[in-house]
Amino acid sequence: MIITVTLNPAIDKTAELAEFNHGGLNRLMNVIRDAGGKGINVSKTISALGGESIATGFIGGSAGDFIKNSLLEKGIKADFVSVKGETRTNLKVVEGNGFVTELNEPGPDITKEEIEELKQKLIQYASPDTVYVFAGSIPKSVSTDAYREMIVSVKEKGAKVFLDADGQLFRDVIDTKPDIIKPNRVELEEYFHMNYRASEEELVAMGRKFLEKGVGFVAVSLGQMGALFITQSEVLRCPGLKVEAHSTVGAGDAMVAGLTYGIDLGLSLEECVKLAMATSAGAVTTIGTKAPERTLVDALQQQVEILPLS
Repeated sequence: MIITVTLNPAIDKTAELAEFNHGGLNRLMNVIRDAGGKGINVSKTISALGGESIATGFIGGSAGDFIKNSLLEKGIKADFVSVKGETRTNLKVVEGNGFVTELNEPGPDITKEEIEELKQKLIQYASPDTVYVFAGSIPKSVSTDAYREMIVSVKEKGAKVFLDADGQLFRDVIDTKPDIIKPNRVELEEYFHMNYRASEEELVAMGRKFLEKGVGFVAVSLGQMGALFITQSEVLRCPGLKVEAHSTVGAGDAMVAGLTYGIDLGLSLEECVKLAMATSAGAVTTIGTKAPERTLVDALQQQVEILPLS
């Protein structure tokens, strides 16, 4: 069973623009709305791959209803805690040159009672056969201690945890020893206070430092350059796949979905890596945060090259 946890979901509004005019009028084109938030994107992608998950977290107001109904229409199970505030809307502006500008709202205030309700909901699902994806930001009203308690509580039940967070939140909860993490190059460089572009050898060394902290598996996404996958016994490098890219929005979430679904199916490391790489590459060909079709993912898996580094 896969449970995706999105504490700060959003309606993702994606729009195209020839060129961003800072301080002036911008006329948006091809505006679409999707149920969004990193964990929700993972659930949508798992569904497109043919799998099942339960999406949970906090939703509120008409925007929350839109998210819940959008998931149910796709056949995705939803078990959210309803809150008094209004779920946020995030705007992503995609320029003709490929640049993406994101304008994200902060999200509603969450009460202590609502936090406890979600924690108990998560514990009810927890078992050694459950994989949790804790993904994205948290509302300002939710402390990192509360987030940490949720992770620890499900791990105590034997569940696996995939943490996809960044910045201070990542720093504050990495000592909960998540089973899987997926930082990108920039996030690693920031975490280790590097003021230059890290080499591949340095990225692998940084990934191994997380293994020493108790993390089980580290995936390092490198954008169009591919990804590194680091375990205690293996380091695999995959060059990026050549696809006709529309937008990089959602590519990281798609990689998380591919890895999580593969792990839930009990696939081998190499099979999980191929699924993750193909799903991520497929995601950049879509508009907004829509998931790639399974037929495209299957075709792209045949192109994945795995290079063992150790």
